[in-house]
Amino acid sequence: MNTSKDLSKVHHLLSNLFEWPNLAEEWEQYKLTDDQVNFFHENGYLSNVKLLDEEQIKVLNKELEELMDPKHPLHHLFYEFSSNESTDPKKVIFHSLGHWRISEGFHDVNWNPAFVMAASQLLGDRSVRFWHDQLFCKPAKHGGVVAWHQDYSYWTRTVKMQHLTCWVGLDDATVENGCLHYIPKSHQWGLLDKPVLTGEMEGLFSVLNKEQVKAFENAVPIEMKKGHATFHHPLMVHGSYENKSDQPRRAFVLNVFADGTKSATNEPLLNGVPAFKEGEKLDGQFFPLLLNRKELNI
Repeated sequence: MNTSKDLSKVHHLLSNLFEWPNLAEEWEQYKLTDDQVNFFHENGYLSNVKLLDEEQIKVLNKELEELMDPKHPLHHLFYEFSSNESTDPKKVIFHSLGHWRISEGFHDVNWNPAFVMAASQLLGDRSVRFWHDQLFCKPAKHGGVVAWHQDYSYWTRTVKMQHLTCWVGLDDATVENGCLHYIPKSHQWGLLDKPVLTGEMEGLFSVLNKEQVKAFENAVPIEMKKGHATFHHPLMVHGSYENKSDQPRRAFVLNVFADGTKSATNEPLLNGVPAFKEGEKLDGQFFPLLLNRKELNI
């Protein structure tokens, strides 16, 4: 456990958890197929993309256990930290942002070649910048819900909309333990008002028309083995139900955007991060370039 520095100052791999390709042809093994990319654009999501092996999962789960302790010596580096963000006192959901600044494994997952290549392709073969990370942990039996929502409804402080979300399971994700659910093609509905993220599951319904509400009858549960990821469009309507199983449901989320995204406000974009001027391109310490396609000639 590193207790000495803010890892956001380091914009390359720190550990041997992943190996960065040195040649253009070495990136080929990580590329999505045309069918996968087309499915994403048509439906708004792409699931079951393997990003981690068993050893990598083990390392990250160990780091997660340390990070969840509010007494961690680098706790002040989190952008947000909530041991329980659920609005239901009978439920629990751990949620945090900013752990990439604290532990080497969660820092290095941002530079996982399989992740950055897939993200670049799904963003239209663009160079990829880091936005922020998240941890979502639902304990056994009473893990809370994450309400139906669109990610970009919380991110309108950044423009233009050219963002992407990647959800990665550190446990097998099942319907019983509260896996992610998608409403296929809902990324075509346009920007909706944002609900309370960990409030009522169907809080979003108040801003939907009858046809949109009916689409929830065809919600798709994203059941995946641990170490696998699901990517979704910033306007994709998604959510997850409570954990009813005997095991925890642990996951992390990587949020990125295409290089060239700008601030839409003069206010700080994340807690503790220096403000950008409205219209200023996002870069620097807290928004590093994860994949530079021109530099790598890919």
